[in-house]
Amino acid sequence: MLQKIAALRAEIDALTAASAEDVEALRIKYLSKKGLIPSLMNDFRSVPAEEKRTVGQAINDLKTAATDRINALRDALAATDDPTDGLDLTRTATPLRVGTRHPLSLVREEIIAIFRRLGFTIAEGPEIEDDWHVFSSLNFADDHPARDMQDTFFIGRTPDVLLRTHTSSVQSRVMETTQPPIRIICPGRVYRNEAISARAHCFFHQVEALYVDKNVTFADLLQTLRYFAREMFGPETGIRLRPSYFPFTEPSAEMDISCDLCGGKGCAFCKGTGWVEILGCGMVDPNVLEACGIDSKVYSGFALGMGIERITNLKYRVNDLRLFSENDRRFLDEFAGTH
Repeated sequence: MLQKIAALRAEIDALTAASAEDVEALRIKYLSKKGLIPSLMNDFRSVPAEEKRTVGQAINDLKTAATDRINALRDALAATDDPTDGLDLTRTATPLRVGTRHPLSLVREEIIAIFRRLGFTIAEGPEIEDDWHVFSSLNFADDHPARDMQDTFFIGRTPDVLLRTHTSSVQSRVMETTQPPIRIICPGRVYRNEAISARAHCFFHQVEALYVDKNVTFADLLQTLRYFAREMFGPETGIRLRPSYFPFTEPSAEMDISCDLCGGKGCAFCKGTGWVEILGCGMVDPNVLEACGIDSKVYSGFALGMGIERITNLKYRVNDLRLFSENDRRFLDEFAGTH
């Protein structure tokens, strides 16, 4: 019995711990009700009477030594704890205000979420583009006004390198490298050489959508537009399409939504018409499909595009485009808590 106690004493004297969890595990192992030291009392009953005094004293000494050793390990770990652990000591003592998400980011993510529910995936492309992907592959004529310096930022001495004027360039890149079915949305920043004012800017943001597959019809486009309008602006939102022209779609249309301020009755916001324009759309021109390597006799598709600033204006009544890029905290704080 005394040999067993001596072996435990040597074991306890050599105890080490690297964490508070280790110390607690040692306490449970040696001192808990089912621990090694209390279990010695079961063996103590069989000790001869003449040895009980000696063995009992040895057990008590062992328990005291174990308690002292475990407490010493706990105190040593506490002494090495740094109260500044996890703190950034370079941070200012002045409380920092929590930032907010930018209104364009809020609307962009909402648009993406709506189209994701329809099975669309995100596609992205470069902002510095070439003439083929921005214009030629999209059926722009050589003398189209959009190629003029008044609309496009060209880079260098050659007109072949430019800042993209629309995210349609992403669509042409995807069609060149992907066989239908194609169902993508293309969010991104675009650039146009325009004077900056409350209603125009030299850069802005777009989201375009493209769906190419067998037997895609204008009815598919119409249902997509209805779903988007109701999800974005409310279930009572009405839409109407007006004939228009875009080089890359035929037929083409502009889409209006019913004014939610006046319920379609006419007000200053909708200029008395009851309708507000939000996007352009149409069936992908067969020339565009063929230019991108897709057989227009087998496949058809639709495309649509909208300015994120335009949608944000409609949702939050922002009447000056410059506010989106000036980083005025008074403006941005209005969107605190918006998700």
